[in-house]
Amino acid sequence: MTENTEATGGPERRVRVVLVDDHRMFRTGVQAEIGRTEETGVEVVGEAADVDQAVTVITATRPEVVLLDVHLPGGGGVEVLRRCAPLMGAVENPVRFLALSVSDAAEDVIGVIRGGARGYVTKTITGTDLVDSIFRVQEGDAVFSPRLAGFVLDAFASTDAPPVDEDLDRLTQREREVLRLIARGYAYKEIAKQLFISVKTVESHVSAVLRKLQLSNRHELTRWATARRLV
Repeated sequence: MTENTEATGGPERRVRVVLVDDHRMFRTGVQAEIGRTEETGVEVVGEAADVDQAVTVITATRPEVVLLDVHLPGGGGVEVLRRCAPLMGAVENPVRFLALSVSDAAEDVIGVIRGGARGYVTKTITGTDLVDSIFRVQEGDAVFSPRLAGFVLDAFASTDAPPVDEDLDRLTQREREVLRLIARGYAYKEIAKQLFISVKTVESHVSAVLRKLQLSNRHELTRWATARRLV
């Protein structure tokens, strides 16, 4: 990507960014790749590893763009979007979100776009393209990885797969996370460890999911999730 430069040799465009990802080494790698402000114009003003940290850092720094992972402890990227809705809707200096994830699953992509993200790119993206995507989102564009762009349009236009699943929408974000892990065959202890909650809390969530979906056991739950491509 070619940058216009000022007399000092630095890029004319500048953007303040917060990195939200639960893997410290990945955040470090992204910071090293795009955070050379004098070369890229990107200034990384904060980092976060879970939902609560993300909301705190984003609220405190008010960046132009947030690079947001989809799967995070504490409720996932969708929960960050929900709690930051007032910042996204601000008349002046709105905070815009660009999902950056290893996942290209339908539920993940559509979930964060519904939640208000301006785009979705996968972690195979190059540093140069990521910088370009950040600036485009800052300017108000919608940005998607090439393979996902057509998929997103089809998903929202399809009459066979409506964007709203009434059964799924009965579940909270945490219940959806537990549902997905149960359907993937995780034991309660493994789920508790991954989501940083107690086994008893996992059991409570599973009971709530079964009740809301009118299912009897985890085998029925797995079939239900598989039929909706949630696994």
